[in-house]
Amino acid sequence: MTAALEATAPELPPPNPFRPGTRTWDETGLITFSLTAGSAFLLQTMEPTIAAVVDAHSTFRTDPVGRALRSISSVMMWVYGGEEALAEAARLRTMHATLNTTDEAGFKHQALASGPWAWVLHTGTFAFTENAKYFARRPLTYAEKEAYYQETLQMMRNFSVAPKEIPADFAAFEKFFADMVENHLEATGTARDYLRVIQSVAPPKQLPRMLTPLWRAAVAPVGKLQYFVTVGTTPEPARRKLGLTWSEADERKLRALGWLIARLVPLLPERLRYFPIAYEARRLERDRVRLRKVIDLRPI
Repeated sequence: MTAALEATAPELPPPNPFRPGTRTWDETGLITFSLTAGSAFLLQTMEPTIAAVVDAHSTFRTDPVGRALRSISSVMMWVYGGEEALAEAARLRTMHATLNTTDEAGFKHQALASGPWAWVLHTGTFAFTENAKYFARRPLTYAEKEAYYQETLQMMRNFSVAPKEIPADFAAFEKFFADMVENHLEATGTARDYLRVIQSVAPPKQLPRMLTPLWRAAVAPVGKLQYFVTVGTTPEPARRKLGLTWSEADERKLRALGWLIARLVPLLPERLRYFPIAYEARRLERDRVRLRKVIDLRPI
């Protein structure tokens, strides 16, 4: 797998924060981002090394809400954190450097092994394009997918992904991704646990025990929706490995849901359309532009 990519590894840009004017900046911060984050994480937990490390170290079973909020906030920092985006990437690499484990067969799994480390970001690329397929007014054209993929090279560089793990363009990425899903991912216990957890999300640790029944009643529809969307946006070969069923009727329901979301979300105020970090970054950028205009027009 890696050898096949070595000959086509792209030239990566130097580390730099994302700036306004990119599709990554405009769309990653939308609240609809969370709709395909589930299938991205599921695909990650089907990669054997990631599955082993997550199984040993992640809190997704005991603190799923906290884990999800921390993950989303971190991703928002990758795109909207400015110079702190690079510090966040460095923090994650430092943290993952110690997240290693040995499985029952005695095989050592390292969180920063080049293939698994790259796979985490590759699943994000898949999730972004899949999100547009279902939850935007129209899916991305192939040219738009290619342009977006070239933007992801900046993310790869910021996270010190080995060039040998990076397809040169979107066409190469599609082949690589399909091969990974079909021939390398496995139906791990971690992936099955994740599917179980999202259907019945445990209450936050700080919630008083007496409110637990109310919590479970409130989140039951959310869990059902998250499971449905996660299964629906997961590639068919991965569903097959996990024994998940997906009918034509399910597909029609998901597309109808996506059609509705794509038309309702744009009607929300910007503060509600975007996650907090993304919203504040966008607001700050508008303030900077206005200041620049005033400075440029000042009497001299």
